[in-house]
Amino acid sequence: MSGVLSSATKTPVQMAALIVGAVFLLIGILGFIPGITTNYGQMQFAGHESGAMLLGLFQVSVLHNIVHLVFGVAGVLLARTWAAARGFLLIGGIIYLVLWLYGLFVPHGGGANFVPFNTADNWLHLVLGGRDDRARSGSDACAAPAPPGHSLAERGARGPVRRSTAT
Repeated sequence: MSGVLSSATKTPVQMAALIVGAVFLLIGILGFIPGITTNYGQMQFAGHESGAMLLGLFQVSVLHNIVHLVFGVAGVLLARTWAAARGFLLIGGIIYLVLWLYGLFVPHGGGANFVPFNTADNWLHLVLGGRDDRARSGSDACAAPAPPGHSLAERGARGPVRRSTAT
């Protein structure tokens, strides 16, 4: 098998990581398309001087778009296993919450705003950081698949199914 699972064998956490990754890939690509990114000619490699605005709302730069692409590729690749997908969502959520805080305290016109961020980016980072509450809480919907013979349907209230080895 090539390592790519069908949607029937993916857990909700894996599907979430795959969808988040695909969306970030799309956003990274759209950031390089004139018209979808307004003021495209004003795009800088990095820094608050970049005048390019994805969808006319989110300030972007070449570096910002590359970060979106890398994060997207990571999500798609890490969606292959439950543990990797959960880690991607958890760490990604933490990173976006840190970026939200960073954006709140760093002056938008200052040199420390190297990615760059604007107010719309900041609030989007808060939303993205809070998107994986089920993965962080470890709820049953995000649990790893049970090994054969150990699912709730197979074991009921009695515990793991005991298979007889006698012939």
